[in-house]
Formats: sequence, structure tokens, C-alpha cells
Amino acid sequence: MFKRVVLLVLDGVGVGALPDAGRYGDVEAATLQHVAETAGPLNLPNLELLGLGRIVPVSGLSASAPAVGGWGKLAEISPGKDSVTGHWELAGVILTHPFATFPQGFPQEIIQAFQEKTGLLPLGNIAASGTEILRNLGEEHLQTGRPIVYTSSDSVFQIAAHEDLIPPPKLYELCRQTERILLPYNVCRVIARPFVGTDRNSFIRTAGRHDFPQLAPKPTLLDNLQLSGVPTLGVGKISDLFAGRGLSHSFPTRNNAQGMASTLEALGKINFGLIMTNLVDFDMLYGHRLDPSGFARALEEFDAWLPQLFNCLSATDLLIVCADHGCDPTTAGTDHSREFVPLLVWSKGIGQPVELGIRESFADVGATVAEIFRVPRGEGISFLPELSV
Repeated sequence: MFKRVVLLVLDGVGVGALPDAGRYGDVEAATLQHVAETAGPLNLPNLELLGLGRIVPVSGLSASAPAVGGWGKLAEISPGKDSVTGHWELAGVILTHPFATFPQGFPQEIIQAFQEKTGLLPLGNIAASGTEILRNLGEEHLQTGRPIVYTSSDSVFQIAAHEDLIPPPKLYELCRQTERILLPYNVCRVIARPFVGTDRNSFIRTAGRHDFPQLAPKPTLLDNLQLSGVPTLGVGKISDLFAGRGLSHSFPTRNNAQGMASTLEALGKINFGLIMTNLVDFDMLYGHRLDPSGFARALEEFDAWLPQLFNCLSATDLLIVCADHGCDPTTAGTDHSREFVPLLVWSKGIGQPVELGIRESFADVGATVAEIFRVPRGEGISFLPELSV
């Protein structure tokens, strides 16, 4: 039926608070709706054609315009609201326990172990945004050479360092050493955050970011596809989120534009298999930085690119568009938000449009792809039988 699947994950594009969002302080979150309300009506004709306006009311999108394919929204079962948890659940692995978080900073035993292992006494050890921490501690870092350690509401141990003082290869090695220190503490990711600049007003993070996540506790969709001989291509930070496991080839990218271009490049490399793309700008550049106008612009740029993708797909290709969590730029704080995410499914081979409803788990995506390629599936319920082909 389908020979190729393109799975696009719009990082941070949530569509409304989940029923348990109150536990996370996110009961008011609705990323897509609030971006549309704040930045003006959205002009997303191609996403509207896929049914985005039928999932939730969005300023600028019609709920009654003609639609093709299938549309619905996905609920997250796993506890948490980070990218790793979201992507693992999309790939069929549902967590039962959340990763550990340290909103007051890491305990002294971790910092002491870091110092003993690396020979470096870190600055910071607080929960902060990446831009804030550079403004506050970047100049001291330049004067002392001490790396900046910080966290967030997510389960992350982030190490920031100026590229002239601690070049990225050395910073990555610090992160690998830290990974080993953190194994008993159930921290999800160590993240390298290189930056450049001369003072607090000019510091900017570079594209040298690199994530060092835990391995998924069970085989993911990517693992099962690879073991069955199905090509798996990851675009953007997919390789980082899955610790490099389960991928035939990876296309690292710096931004959405590269991610979209690399997705088209990946299509030229295989006639059979899965291409999984993460488009990070919605989250990294606009959600965390509380920029709804930039968020809206990025959505419209993505929408304008979609016809190029459509033209590269045949009736034996299936396109799935979804997200991994929310990142509402209009609510208090700069963290991710616990939200439903959109589900849009399209192929030239699909006949009648279909409402896919509220899916009980992100894992329904992985179950569908597993059914297409006839490989062992993890959690989730496939929506393939609901598509009219």
C-alpha cells in the first residue's frame, strides 16, 4: 500500500492543554491557538487543506474548508513534556516514570563528581533559560574559564561554554563524561551549549548544540525497522533524541530551512523506508523565547514549503505531520507545555477524507508506521485501517 513514510515533527506545536496539564502548571497552554490570536490570523492554506482548522479553532483557518487525508489530535500518555519523551512515545515507547528534574539545581554530590571527573568547577547550577544564563554568567565564564552548568523544568544537564575557551569537541567530551556521572540519577539528557560573543550584549548560542540522551528502555520503531532491513533516515535532531540508535543515515541541521531541504534530499535517497524529521525552530527560536510573531512566521514558511514536498510524493508515499509537545510563547515561563499535538495524514493514494479523532497516545503514529512496514510494533493503535485508500 505505502512504500515510504515521511514523518514530520513540528517541535513544540501543541494544540491545547491535556487533561493533566494542571500538574505541570500548563492548564492555560494552547500553543497554536495563542500564536494565531496574538500574532494575527494565520495564513496556512496547505495545512488548512490537510485539516488543521478542523482539529481546533485557529484564527485564520476554516473548520469547514475542503480537506484531504486524515486529521485528529494526539494525547501523550508518558509523564513529562520534553522532546525525548515525546519522540520516544511517537516511536512506540511509553514511559511509566518521569525523568528526574532539578528545579533548585543539581545536588552537591553531582557537582562534586563533575568537578572530580573533569577537573573543572562549574558556574551556575541553577534553573534558567539559555539566553538568561549567558547574560548573567557569560562574562564571568570568559574571565575564569569555568563552564556554565544549568537546567530547566525539563530533565536536562546543560553545559554552556564559549567556543574560544572550550571548543565544541572538548565540550562534547565533557558531556560524555557527565553522562556517565548521571546514570544513577535518571537524567534524560546532557546538552552541549557552545556560544560566541565578547560580552553579555553579544553572546549568542551557536549551531554546535549537541544532545546526549539516555537510550530508550525498549526497542523503538526505528530499532524495529532497522532490524527488519527497512531504511530509516533521521533529519534534524532525530539522531540526538534517539542516541543515534535505529538510523541508517542522519542529516544534522541547524534550522527549519535546512530541515526542510534535507527532507527533500532524503526523499531522493530512498524509494522505500521511513524519513523522520524534526523541525526545531518553532520550539528553540520562538516558543522558548516568547516570540509569537516569529512562531507564526515560521509556521507560514513551513506551509509555503509544503507544495514542494507534495510534488515529491507519489500515491505510495504517506505523509504524517505531528508534534512532540507544546511550547506556548504567550504563557508565563519559557518552558515546554503539556498539550495535545496535531495529527495530519496525507497521501495522493488516500481517497475520502477522514476524521481520526482524539488518539489516546502519540504511539498511534509508531503503530501505524509499523503496520505499514510489517515490523513488530510497540505501544499504540494503528490508524491505517481508518484511511480510505
